[in-house]
Amino acid sequence: MGFWESFWDIIWWFLFAFIFISYLFALFAVVSDLFRDHKLNGWWKAVWMIFLIFVPFLTVLVYLIARGTGMAKRNAAAAESARSASEAYIQQVAGSSPSEEIAKAKALLDAGTISADEYNTIKTKALS
Repeated sequence: MGFWESFWDIIWWFLFAFIFISYLFALFAVVSDLFRDHKLNGWWKAVWMIFLIFVPFLTVLVYLIARGTGMAKRNAAAAESARSASEAYIQQVAGSSPSEEIAKAKALLDAGTISADEYNTIKTKALS
């Protein structure tokens, strides 16, 4: 009887594949969290990495138990930082409101930097 001939062999294979892939996700999350944590000393990072190399499964479990709360806080802080940077970029690229554009153009007109025709062009463009 071959490996793929038994239904339960297939089920066990998928179960072990799922567990292994889940372990790899946890391992990569731990390694990325180690390098993201700026409060942890470099020597402690090296100790964690050595244990991850020689006793990987147990080290991942211990790390998740011992530092899981901080790991979640660092992930939330990174997500918030990325969100605020994205919002700032969008706000910068989007420009200002039409009323602000008209006010800036009016200030330039009053200063004599632009002519009345240029002011009307800017005003028309801002309102459209």
